[in-house]
Amino acid sequence: MTTLEDGIRLGVYEKALISTPCRTDDDWRRYFSQVRRAGFSFVDLSIDESPQRRTRLDWDAATCRMVRRAADAEDAMIGAVCLSIHRQLGPGSSDPRTRERARAAMADGLRVCHDLGVGLVQVAGYYCYYEDPTADAERWYGQMLADAVPMAARLGVVMGIENVDGTDVTSIREAMRFVDRIDSPWLQVYPDLGNIAEQGCDPVTELAAGRGHMVAIHAKDVRRGEPRRVDMGTGIVDWDTSFRVLKDQSWAGRLMIEMWNDDAPDSNEKSIRAREFIAARASAAGLSIVS
Repeated sequence: MTTLEDGIRLGVYEKALISTPCRTDDDWRRYFSQVRRAGFSFVDLSIDESPQRRTRLDWDAATCRMVRRAADAEDAMIGAVCLSIHRQLGPGSSDPRTRERARAAMADGLRVCHDLGVGLVQVAGYYCYYEDPTADAERWYGQMLADAVPMAARLGVVMGIENVDGTDVTSIREAMRFVDRIDSPWLQVYPDLGNIAEQGCDPVTELAAGRGHMVAIHAKDVRRGEPRRVDMGTGIVDWDTSFRVLKDQSWAGRLMIEMWNDDAPDSNEKSIRAREFIAARASAAGLSIVS
């Protein structure tokens, strides 16, 4: 009999595991088979600026069903889609054509989530990463989110804003300003614990700001000025404090370990070690791990 239980599920970023271009059902099944073998409950897929992943914005319903069937066959939940393409297509760009492409990517990302049967899309907190922002960049970014809410509601896909590196949405507090202003259950936050530390923010203050609105959480290690590719446990993230705050909030949900494999042959082993590290720190804080 299924029982009600609290706790967290540990997942992994798509880019952490060994991957080759996936085009067929067999390709995807081979990829998804790594998720459970490495001890994870779910995987977050990415739509980013790389040519391979950017084309996922064009996936039709049949392709999405094929990917979903492959995940189901390997008992690998797809937790969310990370819409990292907004790093390149800045919603707050001074170029109206770029802003329109960012809005189209938002719409396509929501549609792909719906067709995959995934109820969460992470929206990166970049206004216009590759530009110097104008005074209107924040307003344009917020307008895209507000305009996406009706479509998100129709499709049943929650948007979670990620606090990022750089100079735009640099904290959960900043993300919550959009959540409070737009005031919709379809817009929440998807915090990154690593980016909190890399930005020099206090995890107690930040996680308190997101209380009741954190639909999932990213876990990665960092150093100041190094927001990526820091081995888990060797950086500056205050895991004990972060997990203690989450325990005090009775937070339950999906915690995704964010790593990059960079074609390393031992990527899966590194991911397993990272999972074991995070599981130990979370358990020490009193958080239960649900498989």
